[in-house]
Amino acid sequence: MMFISQIHLAKAKDYHFIVDAKGKGDFKTVQEAINAVPDFRKQTTIIYIKNGVYKEKLILPGSKKMVKFIGESKEKTILTFDDFAAKLNKFGEPIGTSGSSSFYIYGDDFSAENITFQNSSGPVGQAVAVQVIGDRIHFKNCRFLGYQDTLYTYGYGSRQYYENCYIEGTTDFIFGAATALFKSCEIYSKKGGSFVTAASTPDSIKFGYVFINCKLTGDAPEKSVYLGRPWRPYAKTVFIHCDLGKHIKPEGWDFWGKESNKLTAFYAEYQNKGEGFKPEQRVNWSLQLTENQIDSYSVNLILRDWMPK
Repeated sequence: MMFISQIHLAKAKDYHFIVDAKGKGDFKTVQEAINAVPDFRKQTTIIYIKNGVYKEKLILPGSKKMVKFIGESKEKTILTFDDFAAKLNKFGEPIGTSGSSSFYIYGDDFSAENITFQNSSGPVGQAVAVQVIGDRIHFKNCRFLGYQDTLYTYGYGSRQYYENCYIEGTTDFIFGAATALFKSCEIYSKKGGSFVTAASTPDSIKFGYVFINCKLTGDAPEKSVYLGRPWRPYAKTVFIHCDLGKHIKPEGWDFWGKESNKLTAFYAEYQNKGEGFKPEQRVNWSLQLTENQIDSYSVNLILRDWMPK
């Protein structure tokens, strides 16, 4: 492993590598620090990222496990890129939604604190800020900025935990197949959007998206945004003890134009509040959970016996 420069010896006990765009760290770019992590290391490698805008298309390979990013501040430590789905590659072909990601996370046991992850391409259609493929992924006190398709919780069977985070976008800006727990997060719907989530939960997985004690805010017009629609037939999304803003449509959920989705998708709420919580007006194929049903929504059960340290 590379030694930390002498200027940072005071922090050697806390961080393995320091990234500073101004050149006062071990690396000037985040990807250089990722590349320096030994493959298949069995201990956590901590990368401290100083304030700055790092415009890089990042990849954390599957061989880089147990990597942790810590930003100097979540507002000023910004990892960003500006690809989008309709952008053409060198062969004149659209790069697609998956190709648009600013950051790909393949490595298991990745975590991040105090960082902004952004797709800065603007309102140009699908444009992913972060695509999470690995398992046991934890974000704490982070921001995810974009428009359509901001956060791609891609991984089949992946477990992801978002704690005290801010996530913004327009349409389907939280989407994918993973089991993802959002706790005490702010979910911000930007003007021009219409759906918060688009889960594609496999039918063999019990939990898709679970939002607990979250606040749904935004500048989208009143009664203009659905809580979710099923990208795949067995989509599962539940909001528990959440504060729903007035931008949420009274019917709550959409079936994406396929009647059979009403029979397979699992959309539910429990003791929500706010101007957007209209249980008596919700679609009749969604659920208001009972006290007995809510017992199964513990962190341990949702994340299948994994709890971030």
